[in-house]
Amino acid sequence: MTELTGTQKTEARSLNLSMAGNLFMGAAGVLAAYLSNSQAILVDGLFSLVGFTAALLGKHVARNANREADKFRPYGYAGDEAIFTTFRSLSLLGLVVFAIANAVMAIVEHARGMPMPALVFEPMAVYFVVVGLTCGLLWLVHRRAWVKTGRRSDVLRLEAGAAAFDGLLTMGAAAGLLLIHYFRDGFLAPVAPVGDSIIVMILCAGVVSHYFRDFLAGLAELAGVTATPENIAAARRAMRETLKSAQGELVDVSVTKLGRAFTVVVYFNPATAITAAEADLLTTRLMADVGTVLPAAEVYVMISEHGRDFYPVP
Repeated sequence: MTELTGTQKTEARSLNLSMAGNLFMGAAGVLAAYLSNSQAILVDGLFSLVGFTAALLGKHVARNANREADKFRPYGYAGDEAIFTTFRSLSLLGLVVFAIANAVMAIVEHARGMPMPALVFEPMAVYFVVVGLTCGLLWLVHRRAWVKTGRRSDVLRLEAGAAAFDGLLTMGAAAGLLLIHYFRDGFLAPVAPVGDSIIVMILCAGVVSHYFRDFLAGLAELAGVTATPENIAAARRAMRETLKSAQGELVDVSVTKLGRAFTVVVYFNPATAITAAEADLLTTRLMADVGTVLPAAEVYVMISEHGRDFYPVP
């Protein structure tokens, strides 16, 4: 069995804690929802259960992402991370749609005259305190692990963001339910019976754009969309001195990101004829240069006069 690297061990520890924390919060959410009749708490618990499943899969993905290329995966396994982030975001979007649909159905039933179960606030208070602290701890652990591993792991970045959003959801639900509790006989009396469902809709509307952005970002990586302008500029700066001494013209550079890995294609027009060995040496030097700003980058040198703007052959 291959020995884990320091980065993989850090990711594994962080994701093990995420699994335990999310499983605990999910179970607490289901129990608290049953005791309090709160749909908002049930949704919060379901988010945590999705987080447990994601951490379980993410642990395997993070371990695979650093594997070397082989005959089955000639470009390596970094793409697994992009697939994971894309479908994790998609699953959370599905949960948001499910929660909104349930909330709308509850409001419609109330409008038709069906009685709504009364909320029990004592279990809620315990749940919000315990889960809020747990979310804060998970965010801190994932954030520190992400920084410690060079800010390269999309799995840890996504888990840190999920813990922060889960905490915000919990605090938002707590604030909303607290308002309903104190003003249920006042100006909130008309909506108090369905206040729980209204809170669910507000919270889901607040997070849907975040999950949608993560989904689009993962989809863009899978589609081979060019990397951010900052990454392209960083790669160009890193290669500048080596290319100056290479006696030729830099025609074009393309940079793509897939998971934690970058692929840099350098279109180079040499001033004189060069051998394959010289081209390999230039590639090795450029890979070392780019690796200082884009870790795990693969660099390919394409000898070309026109770069990506090929002219038709007469």
